Amino acid sequence: MEISKMTREQMAEEKHRLEKEYEAWKSKGLKLDMSRGKPSKLQLDLSEGLLTAVKDSAEAIDEGTDTRNYGVLDGLPSCRRLFAELLDAPVENVIAGGNASLTMMYDTMLRLWVFGDSVVQRPWSSEGKIKWLCPAPGYDRHFAICEQLGMEMITVPMLDDGPDMDMVERLAGEDAAVKGIWCVPKYSNPEGKVYSDEVIRRFANLKTAAEDFKIFWDNAYVVHHVSGDGAEDILDLFAECKKAGTEDRLFEFASTSKITYPGAGVAAMVCSDRNIAWSKKIMTVQMIGPDKINQLRHVRYFKNAAGVREHMRKHAALMKPKFDLVINKLEQQLGGTGAGSWYVPQGGYFVSFNAMPGCAKRINELCKAAGVKMTDAGATYPYGKDPQDSNLRIAPSMPPLEELADAMEVFCICARLAALEKCMG
Repeated sequence: MEISKMTREQMAEEKHRLEKEYEAWKSKGLKLDMSRGKPSKLQLDLSEGLLTAVKDSAEAIDEGTDTRNYGVLDGLPSCRRLFAELLDAPVENVIAGGNASLTMMYDTMLRLWVFGDSVVQRPWSSEGKIKWLCPAPGYDRHFAICEQLGMEMITVPMLDDGPDMDMVERLAGEDAAVKGIWCVPKYSNPEGKVYSDEVIRRFANLKTAAEDFKIFWDNAYVVHHVSGDGAEDILDLFAECKKAGTEDRLFEFASTSKITYPGAGVAAMVCSDRNIAWSKKIMTVQMIGPDKINQLRHVRYFKNAAGVREHMRKHAALMKPKFDLVINKLEQQLGGTGAGSWYVPQGGYFVSFNAMPGCAKRINELCKAAGVKMTDAGATYPYGKDPQDSNLRIAPSMPPLEELADAMEVFCICARLAALEKCMG
């Protein structure tokens, strides 16, 4: 029954019943973690062959390059080709780096902050207040980069097909202090939404007041389907920007962090000819070359993009039962109650839950006290401030199914309890 339509007496009775269930779970001394999207041990084990993909010094030679030595600033050509095929990008526009795309994003932002971009060449740090558009709910680590640099973050609502582009076009078009936007275009974090062709074309043709406006296109989940082959491939923004003559505004990022090993993967950046040259000029002072042996391991292990996609079907087989469990628990225990709503994703790493407004922090508090660790309420919004106190990110990947089932039982009890408390004042 919908909580808001209950009588006061019915609410009190239901609250008393749920409190008894909650105390029973609390007494179990659970230690369950759904706070971050970490691959499970079984997922990590899928990449066991990566550890022996390069076994000796003879195998460390790739197309005449001794990967054990210095050099090859922009990454092994074979590794760049692998990412180019995976991201449908020209190989000359790909840089292959270390294990984390987040590091590449951070470095790129700092280069803009310190040196200015490849066109205007005016450091952002010298321009006073810099503003950045942040589609939300979104990725907390994106927001942390902006906050550390003192940028003013502007929340842009996420619609079913991507960010509210009317708002993006208005803000970017009117204010030269607005320098860019974060985007997770396929299986957005945390909602799992997929940008439409129209949204992507509007990004390519965006009229901006700032000549040095940038799109940070974090394509983190490009092959991370929950079931089968997931959503259809999205339109290639880099190709659309080239058509529109706006390719200098785009930086696209991806990695194998949740494909092989988060601590020992390979990241890549796709950008224009001008931005490749600009990046490499700065990188020559920062480093002499990436970990080419690890890049070679990935090339030898996967061979091509088809090998990556086949590997990700094995991931999907492990992830789908967990996503199914989460969605089924929500539908069975919260469906029709008004305690919250959720988006059913085709891929990515999260299920986004929107609690009854004003309840997210309370749910998080109740879960924590019962031994279920969640991402902090508010984390999916700039400055950690969800204006509705509603959104919570459920990360089902790490726990075994049995633990996940327990965690979701506790979560659903907490969501109903918080809603009842809210309605009862």
